[in-house]
Amino acid sequence: MAQEVGLPEVRARVGASHDITDLARKLHFYNGWAPDYDQDVAALQYRAPSLAVDCLIQASPALPQPALILDVACGTGLVAVELQARGFHQVHGVDGSPGMLKQARARGLYQHLSLCTLGQEPLPSPEGTYDAVLMVGALSEGQVPCSAVAELLRVTKPGGLVCLTTRTNPSNLRFKEALETTLQGLEEAGAWERLEAWPVDQWELATAQQEVVTSTAANDIGFISGIVYLYRKQEVA
Repeated sequence: MAQEVGLPEVRARVGASHDITDLARKLHFYNGWAPDYDQDVAALQYRAPSLAVDCLIQASPALPQPALILDVACGTGLVAVELQARGFHQVHGVDGSPGMLKQARARGLYQHLSLCTLGQEPLPSPEGTYDAVLMVGALSEGQVPCSAVAELLRVTKPGGLVCLTTRTNPSNLRFKEALETTLQGLEEAGAWERLEAWPVDQWELATAQQEVVTSTAANDIGFISGIVYLYRKQEVA
């Protein structure tokens, strides 16, 4: 059972997760973190799931509520919570951590959940399965590599949507630049078109002072920044 902890302890735990670059160690960490994950990210005012779903819906108001949606690196299911609140109930999820999937399964919001380590193995879905694919919070140094983006595109239907997020705080800028190169390369190849690139200053509370991008008088810890990308896959000619 999750236990109440102070914000300094949460910042230390989340900061430690960012420092792990070995994939096996990262997954082991997430397995152990799973029972406390929701309370920890809530303490950090983590907004990526709601921001990503808001971006998806605002940029594509015609997306039907029966749409089949894939939540990649779904974690404990925070994206599914946001989707259900907006009337989307046909959601599949994949994650590389059995512990995280256990928490997601307990929510009862997913029609199907799969164990998949993206970047090392393909997504367990045929080409062109989903109306929309989201990957929120997993694209960063030491987590899901930029090369996995093409796999998200593969399982998206022609004309479907792909929504991605990444942090833009100082320690993740090198990864963000590499991600931009990947995204632009797919756009130049005609694989998809960009609908939105939405920078957000107050992404979540920083875990270290050198990561702070914005701060407020009411909170001297300060926030890191992030960005939400939304693309539409090219229609079949």
